[in-house]
Amino acid sequence: MPARYAEHTRVDSGASRAEIERTLVRYGATAFQYGWEERGGMTLAVLGFKVRGRVVKFSLPLPDRRDKQFTEVRVNQSSWATRERSPQQQEVVYEQAVKQRWRALLLVIKAKLEAVAAGIVTLESEFLSQTLLPSGETIGEWVEPQVEQVYRTGGMPSLLPGTTPRTLPAPEATSGHSEAVSRLTSPP
Repeated sequence: MPARYAEHTRVDSGASRAEIERTLVRYGATAFQYGWEERGGMTLAVLGFKVRGRVVKFSLPLPDRRDKQFTEVRVNQSSWATRERSPQQQEVVYEQAVKQRWRALLLVIKAKLEAVAAGIVTLESEFLSQTLLPSGETIGEWVEPQVEQVYRTGGMPSLLPGTTPRTLPAPEATSGHSEAVSRLTSPP
């Protein structure tokens, strides 16, 4: 498995959150909040901000402290045998994983904001999935089940009550799809 970004970082989670906040302010954010919530048996760190009138929310899944990657360690590299880590060792390994995730989130946010600043993408398109709706869910949370249904059924959902959903041709039969894929995979 390839190394994870910042897997050996020494920067603690609080410092990464503070750096995210400073970065957001530098790129024009007018509000920032951080918290956490338990949802479905997992802990999510929730980070929100407002920039150019858009409210954006990132939910960062934190690792499960009970996962074997934190509670067990291989006896040696040539054996699959494991032993239980001490509680102190478990905490150190767990905290390292949390630090890594916060650094990765910082990287994502910085990259998105810099791409917007450079004119590569628009703010609206880059943060579309994380844009908060009045219902409290993000656009990504709202649309993902619909996209899954489209792929599963091959039919577009109705936009208005009482209308008939459209059926999409299979992707391999769609010439526009094939042309787009060939443009992406062909050298310039």
